[in-house]
Amino acid sequence: MGHPSRRRPVRRDHRRDGHVACRRPRRARHVVILRAAPRRALCSGGRSRRSSRGERPMNPTTESWRAATAPLWRNNMALGQLIGLCPLLAVTTTLVGGLALGLASAAVVLVTSTTMALLRSVLVPFARLPLTLLILAALVTAVDLFSQALFYDLHESLGIFVPLIVVNTGLLAHAENVASRRGVAFTFVSALATGLGFLFALATLGALREIFGSGTLFAGVELLGGDGARALTLTLPFDGMLVATLPPGAFFGMALLLALRNRLTAIRPAETASAPEAPR
Repeated sequence: MGHPSRRRPVRRDHRRDGHVACRRPRRARHVVILRAAPRRALCSGGRSRRSSRGERPMNPTTESWRAATAPLWRNNMALGQLIGLCPLLAVTTTLVGGLALGLASAAVVLVTSTTMALLRSVLVPFARLPLTLLILAALVTAVDLFSQALFYDLHESLGIFVPLIVVNTGLLAHAENVASRRGVAFTFVSALATGLGFLFALATLGALREIFGSGTLFAGVELLGGDGARALTLTLPFDGMLVATLPPGAFFGMALLLALRNRLTAIRPAETASAPEAPR
C-alpha cells in the first residue's frame, strides 16, 4: 500500500443490475513514434554497410555526386558497359581521330540530355523517345556540317562514324533514362561525365594504337588544330607494328584497357576491406 495521498482515485460505475463496479483508471501510456530506419542502416547489426567496412556513411549530396560522375570511370560507357564499340574500334587508329569523335559525341550528349531534362515536365511518356531521336539527329547533322565546313580533311578521315552518333545506344540511353527522371543539374553533370568518359576511352585507345602501330603521337594534329599544331607531333625511335593499326590490334588494345580498368577498380575494394573499423 502506498501513501494515501499518492493513491489513485477509485472510479465507481453503476450497472443496471444494482451492483457497483470499482476500477482504477489506467495510466496513460506514452507512445513514441519512431521513423523507420533506411534499409541500408539495418544491415550489419544496425550499422550501415559503409560503417561496417570502416567508412563514414555518405550524405545524400555526396551519393548524388558520385552517381552523377559514375560514367566518367566506374560506369564508363565504353570500358564499363562495352557500349559504342563500333566507332571505338574503327576510328581509333590515331589519337587525333579519337579526340575528334570523342569531342563530337560529348557535345551531342551534353546538349541532348540537358534539353530533355528541361522539357521533361511538359512531355508525355510516349513522346520522349521520338523527341530524343529528333534532337540527336538534328545535333549530329549540325556537327557533321560544321566539321565538313571547317575540318574537311578530318571529316573525310572520320567518314560515316560522325552520322552514326545518332544510333549510339549509350548516348541515347543516357538521354532517355537519366534526363527524363532527374533534374537539370544532375543531368548536366552526368552527361558531361558520360561524354568525357567516352572521350577518354577513344583518346586512350587511339594513342595506344598510334604509338605501337606507327611509332608516332599526335600525327595529323594539323587537321584539328591547323598548321601551327604540327609542332605537337612526336616521332618515337621505332617504326611500330602493323598489327596495332589493323582491326586485331584494336581488340588487343581494348582488352589491355579493360584489364587495366578492372585491376584499378579492384584495388579500392581490397583496400577498403582491410581498413580498420571506424569507432562507434
